Amino acid sequence: MASLVADDLEIPWSLDFLPDGSIILTERPGRVRLIDAEEGLLPEPMLTIDEVAHNGEGGLLGITVHPYFEDNHFIYVYYTYREDSRLYNKVVRYTEENRQLADAQVIIDGIPGGGNHNGGRISFGPDGLLYITTGDAGESSLSQDPGSLAGKILRVTDEGDIPEDNPFQDSPVYTLGHRNPQGLAWDEQGRLWATEHGPTARDELNLIEAGNNYGWPEITGDDTASNMESPVIHSGMRTWAPSGAAYLNGSVFFAGLRGQSLYEVSVGPDEDLDSVELQEHFNGDFGRLRDVVAGPDGNLYILTSNQDGRGLPVSGDDRMIRVNAGML
Repeated sequence: MASLVADDLEIPWSLDFLPDGSIILTERPGRVRLIDAEEGLLPEPMLTIDEVAHNGEGGLLGITVHPYFEDNHFIYVYYTYREDSRLYNKVVRYTEENRQLADAQVIIDGIPGGGNHNGGRISFGPDGLLYITTGDAGESSLSQDPGSLAGKILRVTDEGDIPEDNPFQDSPVYTLGHRNPQGLAWDEQGRLWATEHGPTARDELNLIEAGNNYGWPEITGDDTASNMESPVIHSGMRTWAPSGAAYLNGSVFFAGLRGQSLYEVSVGPDEDLDSVELQEHFNGDFGRLRDVVAGPDGNLYILTSNQDGRGLPVSGDDRMIRVNAGML
């Protein structure tokens, strides 16, 4: 059901696939690594970003491959940096050549950062646009400020421009009212799902729609308020600490850090979203889980996060694990 892809990684945060089946991944201290489809994990990084501020939950976080990578060789990363003693986050595009990344181009910067709540997931949607999750950087009021990039899901073009059909004029903001969203996944109907860390508990799985307000810090859990969205499902008084998300075979899967599980929620076209149920897989088997991605081979690929200062690492941590979803 589960097999090892790579081990001895250092706080891996995000992964994506290249067209040839190779895997790129980030390590939070500032390295981009390559698992070659033939040779396995290469000993030398594709890139080390010296500007990365590996501070608290910050560092080198999300990574995603351009939909037309075979034509342009573009790879995007999200990371925390320091400027004038303050922490911020940015998205930077690199060009791959001969297993190296070069020619850095800033896509968006000045996203408020902090020791906690940096968001950090980036992914291209079915519309070919780049979606970016940002945390509230520890200042909850920023989530409700449409003029702040914190506590949002952002949407820009592959060059960093603002799409004409974004819900707020001349703004990259797509949705607001988020605390610390760290997972994005689109289902077969083209709907966008996002995971979000709640305050101690009340972690969320949200159905994302342009322009909506997801309530933080005004509402959490089952709370309701006019013009604010409640989650499809939340953790109640338990803690999932949900991070990366993937859609496969009618279900959204998401990685649990504190929950140490791979969570599954069936959201297929015939499902009643008012009464979805949560399934748990590998509860405690691999420790803290940071990311899950559906691979081109139909398997799920999971990153552990046991060396992030909040886990109990064992020999070989951290790891990438391949899971046969059909066996779950």
